Amino acid sequence: MKQLSILLLVQICTTPVFAQSLLDSNKNWSFHFQLTAVNQSHPAFTAKYSGNNSLVNEAERQKLSVTTTLFIGRKLWKNAGIYVNPEIAGGSGLSSAKGIAGFTNGETFRIGSADPKLYIARLYLTQYISLKKNADEKFEDGANQVAETVPANRITFTAGKICLADFFDKNTYSHDPRTQFLNWSLMSNAAWDYPADTRGYTQGLIAELVHPSWAVRIASVLVPRKANGLQLDYKITKAHSETLEIEKSWQATKPGVVRLLMFRNATQAPTYAITLHDVKNRDSSSVDVYSGVKEWKKYGGVKYGLGINAEQEIYPSFGVFFKASYNDGKTATWAFTEIDESVSAGVNIKGSQWKRPGDNIGIAQVVNGISKDHQQFLNAGLYGFIIGDGKLNYGHESITEIYYQAQISSAFSLSFDYQFVLHPAYNKDRGPVNVLAFRGHVAL
Repeated sequence: MKQLSILLLVQICTTPVFAQSLLDSNKNWSFHFQLTAVNQSHPAFTAKYSGNNSLVNEAERQKLSVTTTLFIGRKLWKNAGIYVNPEIAGGSGLSSAKGIAGFTNGETFRIGSADPKLYIARLYLTQYISLKKNADEKFEDGANQVAETVPANRITFTAGKICLADFFDKNTYSHDPRTQFLNWSLMSNAAWDYPADTRGYTQGLIAELVHPSWAVRIASVLVPRKANGLQLDYKITKAHSETLEIEKSWQATKPGVVRLLMFRNATQAPTYAITLHDVKNRDSSSVDVYSGVKEWKKYGGVKYGLGINAEQEIYPSFGVFFKASYNDGKTATWAFTEIDESVSAGVNIKGSQWKRPGDNIGIAQVVNGISKDHQQFLNAGLYGFIIGDGKLNYGHESITEIYYQAQISSAFSLSFDYQFVLHPAYNKDRGPVNVLAFRGHVAL
């Protein structure tokens, strides 16, 4: 029944009548739709040993994930709007999305269940407040954006159920796994343990101060009750996350942007040192909290970090990006993935050079690492919710990704993606791994 619901929704939303109704919608409304299917495989690879959270070293094929989203927006009054996104997601990643810290499918973190599920992904209000009346910025109709003209100098408030990555740590060339790089550590600054439930969403408030050439934004949002959990923690005096970002853009010869991000998360996460101490005393309480098995109900875990994110257009058909991030690495990763330090860089080449302006080639390299405390935790045979091979011969996790996205029609693109993973889960005793993927994306 659930599979039938997905197929029916896809059929309705990809018909010419539905597409035309979107285009002809009232100017106070915005309707858009996306469907993304990712099919990944990897051949067998060498592994001296495996643990509970290891990537399966036997060949895995036809691991399919699917997400479908309706983006509905409505203008409420001047400079205000409401947005809601019903979403269906299902399928699985390679090895149930375990065994690589920089996991290879950025769509699987939205799923949380192999069976298709219908849920409300986003539901939020946005209000713009003008600071100057002599300058305006025009927003075109798009996903979660009603066509409107807003003050170029403004304060923006957003409140409700959101995805924090929609507002922070953006990058023109490396941000969206539905059309760009698939790897988790290339979607956002990888050491940013950005607060979200299993599917990637949270609740809270964002305030932005926006100028045509710079912006400052700050958010306070909820964190999960358990590591990588679907339920959020409403004890907001004890559990919460704050994120600050400063953005500077320029248009000198070619457009470019640099963003500095800082974050602090307060959760139930114990420290690695506490867990190792508990294990020596035959107490598994904090171990179960790390793996997401249970809620500990002990607060005080704090993780903080920062990241830099830069992009620069070199030519109209060629752009580059760079990201570097770090967190203190003392407490458990709580929401995103087990990366305490990361550096990445890459290029994007548009197909206009070979008379296919809608096509894109992306090439990127990312190197991830973890703290000494985190290394000791894994080497003791302990597990987080993403990685753990039973022991550890530490080495930086290095991932190379190359994709080609072909624009088949105005609404449909097809991509081929290849990732080479050296030292998966920071373990020199396993891999390397070659991961192949095909991705189909519908956007109306």
